[in-house]
Amino acid sequence: MPRIYPLFSSSKGNSYYIGSSKSGILIDCGVSYSRLRRALDINGLSMEAVKAVFITHEHTDHISGLRVLAKNNDIPVCSRTETLRLLADRECINSETRCFNVESQSVKIDEILVNSFSISHDAVSPCGYRVTFDSGESCALCTDLGFVSDEVLAGLNGCSAVVLEANYDEEMLRLGSYPTELKRRIRSDQGHLSNRECGELVARLVAGGTTEIILGHLSQENNTPETARKTIENILADKGYICNRDYMLTCAPVETTGGHCHF
Repeated sequence: MPRIYPLFSSSKGNSYYIGSSKSGILIDCGVSYSRLRRALDINGLSMEAVKAVFITHEHTDHISGLRVLAKNNDIPVCSRTETLRLLADRECINSETRCFNVESQSVKIDEILVNSFSISHDAVSPCGYRVTFDSGESCALCTDLGFVSDEVLAGLNGCSAVVLEANYDEEMLRLGSYPTELKRRIRSDQGHLSNRECGELVARLVAGGTTEIILGHLSQENNTPETARKTIENILADKGYICNRDYMLTCAPVETTGGHCHF
């Protein structure tokens, strides 16, 4: 049975495993190889089950473990053209690494079909991923985006489960210690989604049939899981959707302790 395993989720490192105990994919590898192996093991998963790694963009918290992962395992690295070029320039991948460009084509990994869609972030070619299984079920991951475009909505709509960014609480960010320029970047169209913006998107997804939402990439300085959940639940309640009746809502842990699989 396919599942989503949030292994790491924060500005300090991100990685998700999607699939079964026998075969699946990683989305991002933003922690050390040793920490990644340990996280997989905690969840009863082996590195041998990882058939490919898909990279959303080139920021450190999404690729810091990729060089060792690609070196130690003969698995393909999948991303968009400009991102793959940057990964090569940074020697995260080399000429022997099997690479697949997801920009204009689907990638099939065993029972998993993966499609990318563009998002807005301050990276060369950032993307989210929609994952469809042979059973017909689908899920998606979309974090690190400044605003919700029509392409983002199309990429997410109709999925049973979605990992979605709820990065910051607007008031916590406003009153926090970050420099003004950093606050401006976070709030910009190439920054991150606030809890409120996430809630508005979740309402549209639930209306389209999504039943499980996993909140990811929460700021440890400008948000809390409780604040994110409360904000989003209140937005959906105003639209007539009740948590645990019409949808399920959880927060991805900063680092897995096991037992956090979904879908």
